[in-house]
Amino acid sequence: MTSAPECDKVLLVQAELDGELDAAAAAALGAHRAQCPICQAAAVELARARALIDEGLYQPMPDDVRARVMAQIAAAQAPRRAADSSLFSWWHRWWSSAAGFGLGAACAAALVVLMIAPQAPDFAEQIVAGHIRALQPGHLEDVPSSDQHTVKPWFDGRIDFAPPVKDLAALRFPLRGGRLDYVAGRPVAALVYQRDKHLIDLFVWPAAGGTAGPPLTTERQGYNVVHWVQDGMNLWAVSDLEAGQLREFAEDWRRSP
Repeated sequence: MTSAPECDKVLLVQAELDGELDAAAAAALGAHRAQCPICQAAAVELARARALIDEGLYQPMPDDVRARVMAQIAAAQAPRRAADSSLFSWWHRWWSSAAGFGLGAACAAALVVLMIAPQAPDFAEQIVAGHIRALQPGHLEDVPSSDQHTVKPWFDGRIDFAPPVKDLAALRFPLRGGRLDYVAGRPVAALVYQRDKHLIDLFVWPAAGGTAGPPLTTERQGYNVVHWVQDGMNLWAVSDLEAGQLREFAEDWRRSP
């Protein structure tokens, strides 16, 4: 019986998905993965497994509940006696106050606030991190081609959606190729364009209820980022290109068939 093929780098795919690899290690893995069907399959399966996790279980705390919890914590920590400079007196006041409310309840309330109100992820920072990682040697393009009819079908079977690929060469944004990348724990399409000597990464994945609108521009770590939603797709463009020219790229993309 023939054993299944193995790869000694497949465990690194999980580490990359968890953000545990530095830029150099991630770039090296990306170059290896481009030639390794085992690691490619592992990356897709891990991303699909994460997508099955029901994030709907995590809901933000209602404002009125948050206000009551914070008021109870404040009451539990309020001193019952006048301020005293000694450490013993401070500890005694805190313990007495907490005991009046219930020390366990105060701690539990504080824990609830920390667990139920996580910070929203900054997608712009993740997009810039993916762009910087791709600039390392060997990971900019998995399919180097200026032909949209070569780049688009390359994604078939590698991701669970068909990304739109457009030829903007006539508008001075020629296509260079594409690659498989990851944002927020899911596989996405990354299309590579260029303006003069500046590279542009366009990250694409299905939008979850997003509405179409004008592109929004921001900046992270010296890179410009433009985000918009179109035809059911999230689109994030990132580059060291001047902000006005990156917005021009976004507008050209929106208008092109």
